[in-house]
Amino acid sequence: MSITKLLNTNHVRWMDAEGVLESDIVISSRVRLARNLDKVPFPHLLNNESGQESLKAIKEAWEKSNYEGLKQLDLLTFDQIGDLDRQILVEKHLISPNHAGSSDGFRGLMVNCSGSMAIMINEEDHLRIQCLLPGLQLEECFKEVIKLDDAFEETLDFAFDDRRGYLTSCPTNVGTGMRASMMLHLPALSISGQAAYIFQNISQLGMTVRGLYGEGTEAQGNFFQLSNQVTLGQTEEDINSNLIAITEQIVEQERLLRTKLISEMKYQLEDRVGRAYGILTNARLITSKEALALLSDVRLGADAGIIKNIKIEGLNELVVAIRPAHLQKKVGREMDATQRDVERAAVIKEKLLASQGING
Repeated sequence: MSITKLLNTNHVRWMDAEGVLESDIVISSRVRLARNLDKVPFPHLLNNESGQESLKAIKEAWEKSNYEGLKQLDLLTFDQIGDLDRQILVEKHLISPNHAGSSDGFRGLMVNCSGSMAIMINEEDHLRIQCLLPGLQLEECFKEVIKLDDAFEETLDFAFDDRRGYLTSCPTNVGTGMRASMMLHLPALSISGQAAYIFQNISQLGMTVRGLYGEGTEAQGNFFQLSNQVTLGQTEEDINSNLIAITEQIVEQERLLRTKLISEMKYQLEDRVGRAYGILTNARLITSKEALALLSDVRLGADAGIIKNIKIEGLNELVVAIRPAHLQKKVGREMDATQRDVERAAVIKEKLLASQGING
């Protein structure tokens, strides 16, 4: 089963950076469509009976579909897995923190074996269809979610208004029901102090910037999630093209600032990267927040050629492997904060040294 495999590995598709456009700065691209069944209460109004009816309709559409991409997904309801496994799915960006908070049998997830395609069932909307790919691949994500959307719509009637478009639980998603986002690593913008200025200007263009896990989370480790704010009055193509254009401008600015750092602050940058690597490979305990900040510096050093033989894919994996649920899954028991900090330090040291062929 795809979900069982995903629960027992650190790796998912969006971590594969090699040979992918702009993957040194653009960690991942995501497109998500919100869809609701017609004449069925929105998920926050569901009880067990109506919830099971909505799940049954979705499951029947999945089973009847001839589209191979939909048939390749596995379905799991949340009464089949515990709190820890649901949190692991959050840490891999496959479900939302809000979705993970429920163990209802009518809420669940459909996902493929690589984690690139995932559908949240009865989260804020009946269906949230997501494609998540590495690097700058927003158009590819859009093509994949539209195929899944079309496959469902062959059987299901979605809540749709001729004037307003697709109807959703949150008014900001009404219209296309689409959210497109990029996960970006922007250390040079942060170091130079220009990040806040650029993000303020972006908000005036209908975009929003959030942390690593989206709405309600703070930016850590110089990782930022850039996404559209408006879905009504714009086409899907408009949303995608605007986000790609803004992302390309940010990438260009980040590259210019990295070049400036290397040319004007070579020794300071090398010292910063070296100190980060030294702490990460020698620390006995480390918090998640400190680890992400130091991994950001090491990643910048790897991109700039200051540190050799460290693959970006491995650093992407580490960002997830050091999260609390993954650490507890690895050791097979619940840990307090200090125990997690100790285990996190050990995991980071092992992974970094192994990537360079060094025995810890």
